Amino acid sequence: MGPRPALRPYLLVLPALLLTCGILYPFGLGLFYTLFDFSASRPRPGLVGFGNYRTMLGEGAFWNSAWVTVLYAVGAAAAETVLGVSVALLLHRSSRIGRVLEKILILPLMIAPVIAAIMWKLMLQPSVGVVNHLLRPVGLGGVQWTDTPAGALLSSIAVDVWVYTPFVAILALAGLRSLPASPFEAAAVDGAGWWYTFRRLTLPMLWPYVLVAVIFRFMDSLKVFDIIYALTEGGPGDSTMVLQIRAYLEAIRFQRYSFGISYTIVLWAVVYLAAMVLVRHLGRVQRKAAEAR
Repeated sequence: MGPRPALRPYLLVLPALLLTCGILYPFGLGLFYTLFDFSASRPRPGLVGFGNYRTMLGEGAFWNSAWVTVLYAVGAAAAETVLGVSVALLLHRSSRIGRVLEKILILPLMIAPVIAAIMWKLMLQPSVGVVNHLLRPVGLGGVQWTDTPAGALLSSIAVDVWVYTPFVAILALAGLRSLPASPFEAAAVDGAGWWYTFRRLTLPMLWPYVLVAVIFRFMDSLKVFDIIYALTEGGPGDSTMVLQIRAYLEAIRFQRYSFGISYTIVLWAVVYLAAMVLVRHLGRVQRKAAEAR
């Protein structure tokens, strides 16, 4: 005999409830710890209330990390969106080369981001890296890719773009293949050009898929750690010191546990607010796309 019918709804909800508890308990515990001054030098921490947050918000290091995080997230998400949609448009044209490239496209996604960062760190070495070796014939050899503030940030974004552009391209390609054919056939009969068709038909109907990719990539880029830490460790100076790396250094290397957790709580709030705004915008875009169909 199976479970009673009255118990079945509760059994179905149980896995989601356990998962929710597994998420909320560590989060609540971390939030509780930020109200104290836990550190390696204080075996008996005292209650400081919102003192950690006040100290953090009063430091220039926090605002620098926040600015670098926003620059990284916006730059990476924008570049991946433009390149991903462009690649999807090229692959959408049926050809043998396109079908082969579709299989190759997912290769960067099969590499762990930290491994990809280490690979690029070796290739970007000024003296022995293959990138400068290939650029030397055109007079661009010897560039200090990760040894200058601007170069380190751009190099980190470039590695992120190399790893995750296929993700955006795959989503955009799936969206292109789901679009109805009748509007495009009517536009072709009316003699509409490629640019007009793309601007008036393809992009409005494809935008929900693109925005989903933007939401995923923007949120993930806000909390980036592995690529930047493996490539530059937050340097040179604080030029790539994003909030996640700052939190790691404060909590693990400097052993100021409560202060480091405060960084992660603020980062969670930023990601949550950004996701809420983007998801609301996604709902409006989906309604407009449905009307365009």
